[in-house]
Amino acid sequence: MVLALAIGLAPGAAAQRGQGAPAAPPPTPQAAAPIDVTGYWVSIVTEDWRWRMVTPPKGDVTSIPLNAEGTKAANAWDPATDGSCLAYGAAGLLRIPTRLHITWENDRTIKIDTDAGQQTRRLVFDKSQPAPAQRTLQGHSVAEWEVAGGGRGGAQAPRTGNLKVVTSMMSGGWLRRNGVPYSESASLTEYFDRFPGPNGDEWLVVTTIVSDAKYLTQDFVTSTHFRKEPNGTKWAPSSCKAV
Repeated sequence: MVLALAIGLAPGAAAQRGQGAPAAPPPTPQAAAPIDVTGYWVSIVTEDWRWRMVTPPKGDVTSIPLNAEGTKAANAWDPATDGSCLAYGAAGLLRIPTRLHITWENDRTIKIDTDAGQQTRRLVFDKSQPAPAQRTLQGHSVAEWEVAGGGRGGAQAPRTGNLKVVTSMMSGGWLRRNGVPYSESASLTEYFDRFPGPNGDEWLVVTTIVSDAKYLTQDFVTSTHFRKEPNGTKWAPSSCKAV
């Protein structure tokens, strides 16, 4: 205190100066994004064409690790329900050939709209937010950035990373349009990666992991590719059949 008075500072000011300035708040998820996933994207179907571009025949469950109960449910599918919104739930939505329009709804929520089925998903960067009491087709999606680079001290390495999303509280639906099921107890984990192609195209790759002890013998893993479009001129919304 004597030193503070001697140099003309109030004791409180000296204490504050010794403690340093208050820490800045952490950046919002939008400001901290290591990659930009926003914009218009279109499905590029280079694999599983016969199960994605057309509705497979009843009972075609090839490559999906169904157990006996899941196979029974798939074999009970009614072709008259083709086009049902059950095929557009979170666990199967991105396998439908579609366009995505990805935006920031606010600085903590990414919104994904699809023109196929006219669905909307919200990816919330808040693990503390309670899940809703009611299950829905799109469920409750919690997002986080997985970041690499940006090293300590000296020159900063480029920040890279991906978006991880974990979805629960889904109401159940179809993994394929021919009624291959996932149950309401299923969980969904996704990884969104963006990278440039050699010709200048920008790509979004979504790795999807569906875990469902009721209908699957093991995780069902797919990788789905989207190419960025310059604008929304090809956006063509089409609805699905209400459940």
